[in-house]
Amino acid sequence: MILGSINPAVLLAALMVAATPILLAAIGELVVEKAGVLNLGVEGMMIMGACLGFIVAVNTGSPVIGFLGAALGGMALSLLFALLTQALMTNQVASGLALTLFGLGLTALLGQRYVGITPPRTPKLDLGILSDIPFLGRALFTHDIVVYLTIALVGAVWWFLKYSRAGMILRAVGENHDAAHALGYHVKRVRVLAIMFGGACAGLGGAYLSLIRVPQWTEGMTVGAGWIALALVVFASWRPWRALAGAYLFGGVVVLQLNLQAAGVKIPVEYLSMSPYLITIFVLVLISSGKAGGSMNAPGSLNRPFHASG
Repeated sequence: MILGSINPAVLLAALMVAATPILLAAIGELVVEKAGVLNLGVEGMMIMGACLGFIVAVNTGSPVIGFLGAALGGMALSLLFALLTQALMTNQVASGLALTLFGLGLTALLGQRYVGITPPRTPKLDLGILSDIPFLGRALFTHDIVVYLTIALVGAVWWFLKYSRAGMILRAVGENHDAAHALGYHVKRVRVLAIMFGGACAGLGGAYLSLIRVPQWTEGMTVGAGWIALALVVFASWRPWRALAGAYLFGGVVVLQLNLQAAGVKIPVEYLSMSPYLITIFVLVLISSGKAGGSMNAPGSLNRPFHASG
């Protein structure tokens, strides 16, 4: 009877919104890792996008320009990671962790003056008769354009990696960078471009949090979304459509636990709040321990530095 107060259509709609920022960051990191680079700075790039996107949107009055600023902010931070790991050959894991700490610290400073301010509203798409369809209209056709563009981005990345020449080169670099270099491909150039794409996607994911899902700026508001995005890449076995399914699974868990709290389910709130992260860990352990473990599909040169021999 308590659960009867939860509207399935509203739950599905909220699920798609909750999954969007994580999916954006995950699909960007998937491309980065397909190129053979492990960037643990996704959380830092997301919080940078959330902060800069919010600041730009508030000062220009345009959420579109805010999203553009967020993408550029995430890309700028990713270029710092690229400089460290591809030019200076520093450790990828340590550099990624440093990037996250740097992003969290810098945004805490930049966003001080913007706490409590409401950003310009991002309008939802008017899909006409589609939004009037019983159940499906409320669940699927009442969202903002970013939700649909994110799904389209997943399809575009899938096509790019599977069918385009550039995508095949990127995969070749990620699988065996020495062989790709021997064939005349510019390994570091490919990796830097992939890192920039991942940074832009993470920045957009952060901006979605601060401009649409919340919408407000709060220090540290990503609260681990970047780490979940990293886990989703493994969960998806480095496959775009599986990343979409994983993001929606996690989004569903997040939304369900919020609805259960609102419905007054007699479970301590602390258990409900940590349930999305526990389920993510459980799924990752389950996948990695099975015969079709996600680690078996990891790019061959992932997290291996490339030293050009000539």
